[in-house]
Amino acid sequence: MMRAAAADRNKQAILEVIQQYFKAEDAFKLLEISSGTGQHVAHLASQYPNAVFQPSEKDPKCLDSINAYIEHEKLHNVRPPQVIDVTHPVDSWTLDHELKSEFDAILNINMIHISSNAAVDCLFLASGRLLKTGGYLLTYGPYSVDGTISPESNVNFDQMLRGQNSEWGLRDTKFLVELALKNGLSFAKMHDMPANNKMLSFLKK
Repeated sequence: MMRAAAADRNKQAILEVIQQYFKAEDAFKLLEISSGTGQHVAHLASQYPNAVFQPSEKDPKCLDSINAYIEHEKLHNVRPPQVIDVTHPVDSWTLDHELKSEFDAILNINMIHISSNAAVDCLFLASGRLLKTGGYLLTYGPYSVDGTISPESNVNFDQMLRGQNSEWGLRDTKFLVELALKNGLSFAKMHDMPANNKMLSFLKK
């Protein structure tokens, strides 16, 4: 099982936001895009025994790690991770037929700021396609808010990312709200999170 220190630090805060949308006894279906090590899905699934969680990744090492967490934690409500490259058309994603267009939530953690424009576009397109009416896309990470990046550490972080890849960097919330609207989603709420991060929620109309 791989372990990311950032996931250990933020998994409880992310859970506490999700608890504002779903009760502990709720039977919902959640797709996580870019599940990383598997720490988040393992933590969430342990708190929602009636829910079904579908993790996904494209990195073979991460896929192995997710499977290891599922086995180690005996998580019967977590399906085997699927290989999903978010830059590929959603119709090519390897999801069980009965889950397509049946998700109550799509979760995406710490991906948008280190993604190509195509990946971000496809994340919102897929959310518009795969979420039930009334479902939520929930994204976590650092953002520019209405054209302003703060504090200075996030400004420096943004500059570093753009120096590595011209398509990376902190996306602005206005841009994401517009992208959501194009895909049948409306902005619902912005949650302040530890370490100068935010969690954004978008409602499928």
